[in-house]
Amino acid sequence: MNVKQIYMDADAMLEGHFKLSSGNHSQYYLQSAKVLEDPKTAKLLADALADVIRNDGIEIDTVCAPALGGLIAGFALATALDKRSIFAERVNGEMQIRRGFEIKKGEKVLICEDIITTGGSAMEAAKAIEALGGIVVGFAALANRGFCKRSGSALERKQNCSLPDNKPLFALADFDFEMYAPENCPLCADGSEAIKPGSRGN
Repeated sequence: MNVKQIYMDADAMLEGHFKLSSGNHSQYYLQSAKVLEDPKTAKLLADALADVIRNDGIEIDTVCAPALGGLIAGFALATALDKRSIFAERVNGEMQIRRGFEIKKGEKVLICEDIITTGGSAMEAAKAIEALGGIVVGFAALANRGFCKRSGSALERKQNCSLPDNKPLFALADFDFEMYAPENCPLCADGSEAIKPGSRGN
């Protein structure tokens, strides 16, 4: 499966000058919402990701997605895996499990994002699950931005990956784009202004 081509065909691999959720800048931005607006494509990607997870043999009771970006990917993956689907959301800046969702002690939870960059939001959701007695068994995403090492990839884990190195990350592809700290951004040096098109910005 050529995941990069799927993003390009959906006009979801944007080129310009972007401010990421991490605060870093990049010439490229993956807008998964544009890919997932087509239910057939969402199902295709979720089914492929579910196959990767099943082949690993990991035991999962529930899929939890951090809102807002992970909601569709998480639901589609839960459907493909035939597991319960829940989500975590921020309240006053803190990720929480709300809306009547309950976590049983020892419940095995997979955290699912649309895109994993450093994994910060996924870890916030993981902490909310663990605070309720759940066990986070791994992480999943349609695509990996290249900071964290996904299962089956030769790409090495980078220092600023927030995900634990003792739990698997399942994703369909690596998108290893160059990123820059704002003070060292060549795009800023050229005079352009970074925009933030993700779920926490425009």
